[in-house]
Amino acid sequence: MKIGNVSQTVLRRSVLKQLHTVRKESVITPSAEEMCSGIQPAEGEQVLFSNVSIFGDEKDLAVFAIAHVINDLATRGAEPVGVNLSILLPPYAYESRLKTMLELAERAAASQNIQIMNAKAEINPVIKKSIVTAVGTGTLQKGRLIQSGMGKAGQDIVLTNWIGTEGMLRIVREKEEELSKRFVPAFMEQVKRQDCFLFAVKELTLAREYGVSAMHQITDGGILAALWNIAEASGTGLEARLEDISIKQETIEICEYFHLNPYQMTSVGSVLLVTNDGEGLTRFLREAEVEASNIGRLTGGNDRVIWNHAEKRFIDRPAQDELLKIYM
Repeated sequence: MKIGNVSQTVLRRSVLKQLHTVRKESVITPSAEEMCSGIQPAEGEQVLFSNVSIFGDEKDLAVFAIAHVINDLATRGAEPVGVNLSILLPPYAYESRLKTMLELAERAAASQNIQIMNAKAEINPVIKKSIVTAVGTGTLQKGRLIQSGMGKAGQDIVLTNWIGTEGMLRIVREKEEELSKRFVPAFMEQVKRQDCFLFAVKELTLAREYGVSAMHQITDGGILAALWNIAEASGTGLEARLEDISIKQETIEICEYFHLNPYQMTSVGSVLLVTNDGEGLTRFLREAEVEASNIGRLTGGNDRVIWNHAEKRFIDRPAQDELLKIYM
C-alpha cells in the first residue's frame, strides 16, 4: 500500500466495514470522515482510559493490544466499554493483512462485549514491524476505583491463570516455521489454543465480588516486575513462593528453546490480586473454573523476596521484558 494514511476507500473496505459491535454509550459512529470518538456515561459514573503500544508481525497483534487495555481497565474496577485502534504498517504490507487484523480485532471485541469505537491505519516508511496502539475506555461508579497501591501488609497475593501465556503465543506467531521443525504438530496446536486465556474480565469481576484491595495485570517484565510494582505502589515488602506460580509446560519448553526467562515475560491475562483471604479467594475462583493460586503475601518493611523451596532470592527492580529478545 502507498505510504501515509490509507485511502478512504481502503479505510471503509478493510477497516470500518469490519466493525459491527455497538455499545449504547458510544456517541459517535465511526466513519472515514470522523476520527474522534466519545462515550456518555450514566450519572454518578466515572470514565477511565488505558493505553498500550505493541509491535510485531502477528495478524492478531491488535487482539493482544485490546487484551492489554481491557484487562487493565477491569483491574481498576471499571466496566470496559470500547477501544480506539491506531495501526501503523510497514510499506510491504498488503491490504489483505490490514483487513485480517481488523476482522480478528472485531471478533475479540465482540467476544468481550466492547465496541471498537474508532480505527485508523497508516503505512509508515520508517518501520519494519507493525505497531498497534490501543486506547481502552471504561466506566465505573464513583468511589469504586481500585488501584495497585491499595494493598496492605499482611494481605495475601493470589495469581490468576498461567504466567507467560501471552509471550508464548506471540513467540509462536513470530517463529512458527522455526518452532514447527522442533515441536510436533499436536504440541503446536495445543499452544495455539491458549489464546482463550488472554482476556481476564470474568475472573476480575468475580474477584471484586469476593473482595480485593488491589489488582495488577502482569505485563512488561513479567510476574517478577508485577510483584515488585504492586509492593512498591503499596509501600510494603513482599514474600512469594516460586513453586506456587502457575506456568504451562508449553511455555517452559518454548522459553527454554529461545533461552528466555518466562518469569520476566509479559503475561496479559494473568493478574495479581491482593486480598485478606487468599485461600478463600483461590477456592472461589477455582469453583468458577478459573485457574488461581495463593502465591504469597505483602509484608512490613521493604524486602521483596521470592522463595524457591528453601532458596531465598531478592526481587530486583523491573527488567526489560524477555519477549523483546525475539525481535533483536
